Amino acid sequence: YIKNLPRAVANWNTWLQTMIVDYKLTYPSGTATAYLINGFHTPQGADLAKRQVRTLGKYFSMSFVWAFFQWFYTAGNDCGFSSFPSLGLEAYKNRFYFDFSATYVGVGMICPYIVNVSLLIGGVFSWGLMWPLISTKKGSWYPDSLPESSLHGLQGYKVFITIAVILGDGLYNFLKVFGKTVKAFHDMYKKKNSKSLPVSDNGTPVDTVEESFDEKRRNELFLKDQIPKRVAIGGYVILAGITTGCLPLIIPQLKWYHILVAYAFAPILAFCNAYGCGLTDWSLASTYGKLGIFVFGAWAGASHGGVLVGLAACGVMMNIVGTAADLMQDFKTGYMTLASPRSMFVSQVIGTGMGCIIAPCVFWLFYKSFDIGNSDSAYPAPYAIMYRNMAILGVDGLS
Repeated sequence: YIKNLPRAVANWNTWLQTMIVDYKLTYPSGTATAYLINGFHTPQGADLAKRQVRTLGKYFSMSFVWAFFQWFYTAGNDCGFSSFPSLGLEAYKNRFYFDFSATYVGVGMICPYIVNVSLLIGGVFSWGLMWPLISTKKGSWYPDSLPESSLHGLQGYKVFITIAVILGDGLYNFLKVFGKTVKAFHDMYKKKNSKSLPVSDNGTPVDTVEESFDEKRRNELFLKDQIPKRVAIGGYVILAGITTGCLPLIIPQLKWYHILVAYAFAPILAFCNAYGCGLTDWSLASTYGKLGIFVFGAWAGASHGGVLVGLAACGVMMNIVGTAADLMQDFKTGYMTLASPRSMFVSQVIGTGMGCIIAPCVFWLFYKSFDIGNSDSAYPAPYAIMYRNMAILGVDGLS
């Protein structure tokens, strides 16, 4: 057990099996894509595909025309039908208004009811109760001269409370899954009758849980053509080495040990993000990136370029954590469509290589064509200001 546990915990395929096969996480976008693909490959696939394409085109056209109509009545941010004060102006000040967004309707139809109800209750509790109460402490808990966007004021309470809740929930799920994994390997060592992870929702062995023929077929193909451990672990080590050697040349304030620490803790946060994405279809990579800003910015300090170090570490963390959620969405699609995980992984590598060339070219095109970052331009980049303020806050301290 002691000998095999580290290899099993480090095995990427174990995490794939845990989240997709054992816990059967939804991954709504990946599942929706798989159903669309499977619909094209049925005995009645031709007729069904035509009806699906017609339905897709109809609702796509309706959504596009509606968004185009909204654009005509939008003179700036937070106006028009995108922020319609249907509950009154006082409620509008506390962010209670009607958003005519078809995207939220579609996501709400895909996500489970418990997720939608949780979001509704959380929105009412935070924006209807917590923030109005904290705002009454202006001048006592924080200076009343600060703008609403300042992280030294009310916005700071929103950011830190949100990060604490998300991180606490993510770490709880990680520890819960990891504990069940350790227990499963311990039972497997005692029984020595299975090489797979015998975990299910009710704690019984997998082979005693009734499965449909489709599920058995999917599990068989998905677990047969696995990604070699040496490829997963070796690839991560190679990427960590390249990043450690190259990033300090681009950003001298960022030291090699900062990058190594980021790569050491990123898999834990990546697992939390992939788990949450499987439940809600939302990647929280930016939230975990904010944690990187605070931690690494405070670590480096203002005298050693802490702002740049925090922002660079945020970029490293967001890429790792965000990619984990995206990969799990794709593997969920592959699981539902009986595709080979190994072939999908190779396709991802090819696509990533193309992105390394295409993405900088597109960015350079925008950078040369538009005044990016100017508040009066078409691309004001508001998140740049927010992330920079977070980095400054992390360097200045939390007192």
